[in-house]
Amino acid sequence: MHIAKIHPTAIIDPSAQLDSSVEVGAYSVIGPNVKVDAGTRIASHVSISGPTTIGKNNQIFQFSSLGEAPQDKKYKGEPTLLEIGDNNTIREFCTLNRGTTQDKGTTKIGNDNWIMAYVHIAHDCQVGNNTIFANNSSLAGHVDVYDYAILGGFTLIHQFCKIGSHVITAVGSVVFKDIPPYVTAAGYDAKPHGINAEGLKRRGFSADSILQIKRAYKTLYRKSLTLDEAKAELLAMQSQTPEIALLTEFLNVSTRGIVR
Repeated sequence: MHIAKIHPTAIIDPSAQLDSSVEVGAYSVIGPNVKVDAGTRIASHVSISGPTTIGKNNQIFQFSSLGEAPQDKKYKGEPTLLEIGDNNTIREFCTLNRGTTQDKGTTKIGNDNWIMAYVHIAHDCQVGNNTIFANNSSLAGHVDVYDYAILGGFTLIHQFCKIGSHVITAVGSVVFKDIPPYVTAAGYDAKPHGINAEGLKRRGFSADSILQIKRAYKTLYRKSLTLDEAKAELLAMQSQTPEIALLTEFLNVSTRGIVR
């Protein structure tokens, strides 16, 4: 540990493993079984409990609580894990809990995620890469959020839901079912409202790909097909438009049913 980077009021368990380049602000508390990799900055008044691993170049803002016990009555103190990747921003007052033995045992956050203030990510959630969680959005337990998804402020996700890649939700959405890739969802409970065309443009999708994704959306939502019939049509479409494969793969792993 490089003493110049650790504020003298911070409390760090001797067994915690911090790279020499890690910064820790005033009054932060880092417990045992915590590992923090190079370049990560931990601001003041942050609490990190273990077992927790945090990767490189993360920015963790004040008053966040990471790696605390899951909010699950079945939890009996088992040594479950919170795993955070690289280059994430975690803003003020966020709460990220460890997993439970009833599921994966690990709550996992990938890389390059932007997690705004007051976000809650509950036990056993699996968050991909390049997501955005706006202020006060919350995941109940066992939620999967795929790459490039964006949750609008105050979005609430029911336990065991899956949020597909490139999804965007409106402010105040309450989600009780899975949201397929590319879909814009809004409301209580959330309903589909077209595709996230603007987000796809910003990520470099071609005009033709976006057009084909719109066609896929219409197949799924506008043609009065059963889900199995829609899947068959989408499977045929993906041979011409590889991006449709994200949609068909998601539909095959959906367990709660999709928003309709």
